[in-house]
Amino acid sequence: MRDAAAPALFSAASPRDYFSLLKPRVMTLVIFTALVGLVAAPGAMHPALGAVSLLAIAIGAGASGALNMWWDADIDAVMARTACRPVPRGLIDRSSAGAFGVVLSASAIVLLWLASNVLAAALLAFTIFFYVVIYSMLLKRSTPQNIVIGGAAGALPPVVGWAAATGSVSLEPMLLFLIIFLWTPPHFWALALFREGDYARAGVPMMPVVKGEKETRRQMFAYAVLTALAGVSPAFLAGGAGPFYGAAACVLGASFVFFSWRVLVAESGDKKPAKRLFAYSIFYLFALFAALLADALLRHA
Repeated sequence: MRDAAAPALFSAASPRDYFSLLKPRVMTLVIFTALVGLVAAPGAMHPALGAVSLLAIAIGAGASGALNMWWDADIDAVMARTACRPVPRGLIDRSSAGAFGVVLSASAIVLLWLASNVLAAALLAFTIFFYVVIYSMLLKRSTPQNIVIGGAAGALPPVVGWAAATGSVSLEPMLLFLIIFLWTPPHFWALALFREGDYARAGVPMMPVVKGEKETRRQMFAYAVLTALAGVSPAFLAGGAGPFYGAAACVLGASFVFFSWRVLVAESGDKKPAKRLFAYSIFYLFALFAALLADALLRHA
């Protein structure tokens, strides 16, 4: 009797299980970059409307995570990094995860429309569509360029934040988009280098699996250099970020290139430089956008 009751016991999902569907760690980065886009935008948005807009963007990001887990449940089950997610563990069934993601997506888009404007809501809808359909369904299992093209979805939150505040899109938020877009390949390929076995078992054609370590490292270094250059660019834009941001971007970018160079010259099979780069890449993006946020707050003070 105890054995028969066990499946029912462990299939009961808790609120924490549903929260984990939202990929909260990824959501944190999305919220922060969207906040920077919103605060850096010209003009002033009412704080209450700004908070609701950020909430809507956060819900949209979480919805994308839930829909991604719905679609990728089969490969999540065979990857050590993802096997503990609620769907592979049987805590939440696949259809429930999908329905949860759809409801959250619709709610986030409508909420952002009501709190800000139709352009921001349309951009959020496009972001969710791009991540779920273009990246997860079409690219992830078909090309080693999956994360390069799919990275556009993760790069859009500061543009959505800017649009929420202004009702328009200009060069400034597109530079923020470019920074995240170029940052994504070295960030994810660093993970793929020390999780190569996971992706190979799942049949996901990540760059190290298809092209090998050497080519992956070479491309990572090239993208790191481009990321560092893009990171400094807001300081050269007329009316853009000031010297504090420019100095911070130079130091952070140089360090990003250094960590990528260590990966490039590492001995074959040495995963430690890739792990260090992966950790630093997260710090880099947070620190860079924090410097941009500080610069924007000083300019608006």
